[in-house]
Amino acid sequence: MSSQVRLRLLPRARCMFDEPLQVKVAGLRSRQVVTLRAKATDEKGVMFSSMATYKADGSGEVDLQRDPSLSGTYTGVQPMGLLWSMRPDTLHKMFKKTCSLNPQVVKFSVHEEEGGMLAEATNERLLVGDGVIRRPVKDGNIRGVLFTPPGEGPFPAVLDLYTFGGGLSEKRASLLASRGFVVLTVALCGHDDMAKNIKEVHLDYFEEAIAFLKKQDKVGSKAVGVISISKSGDLALSIASNLPDVGVTVWINGCSANTVLPLYYNKSQILPALMCDLSRMIPTAQGPLTANM
Repeated sequence: MSSQVRLRLLPRARCMFDEPLQVKVAGLRSRQVVTLRAKATDEKGVMFSSMATYKADGSGEVDLQRDPSLSGTYTGVQPMGLLWSMRPDTLHKMFKKTCSLNPQVVKFSVHEEEGGMLAEATNERLLVGDGVIRRPVKDGNIRGVLFTPPGEGPFPAVLDLYTFGGGLSEKRASLLASRGFVVLTVALCGHDDMAKNIKEVHLDYFEEAIAFLKKQDKVGSKAVGVISISKSGDLALSIASNLPDVGVTVWINGCSANTVLPLYYNKSQILPALMCDLSRMIPTAQGPLTANM
């Protein structure tokens, strides 16, 4: 490792997960070609990595906000490219970061064309901001985590829904709380007895979660927002359509019809399950399934 090459992470090496990061390299030779790498391991032990080739300017500096990547996992001027272009070393793995207590640790490094390391630096990306209170919730049927921002409030309230099979995810909820929202993230199946051999979904559970959220001291909004992804997307649409205390719905890459499981409210089925035809799914050579349209 070269003693004169410096890799800087600005404005600081320890920052919030959603905070922009500026990567700079100094002390290189004029017009020297180097490779920048980034690596991170998720909570399942899967390694994710990225790389990009840069040419230093006449002063021997590289600035990712200014300079284009010539090749690698991305090209062009991409200040955060080393983060968003990370790929798993194992095929078809998604980065798992469900608990908010531990930061995401990313190791950046600079390498010569021959592969030798010139400099390295570590970035800790925090999920919980200063003063945010994290409280696990076991109340009635509700199983989740409540995040409350610092200050007296009042604050708007958000119900955060993850996806079936994914358990409980705190990342988005903790970040929203760091930006001034009271957020309750819940497991979609509720308490343990509900989660065993689940055959139907009940809106009553989410109604209970919304009522709990509205009772929190710092909540000032009359209605709550609902944010969702994947399978929870169709639940969010049904929640907004059938429950009176929802003011806004954020639907991310979700289902537009009630899929897989029938939906109940007040002990009556309100929507049947839209099922998929597994016989029309074709496995690829790499393993994933594709739809035969």
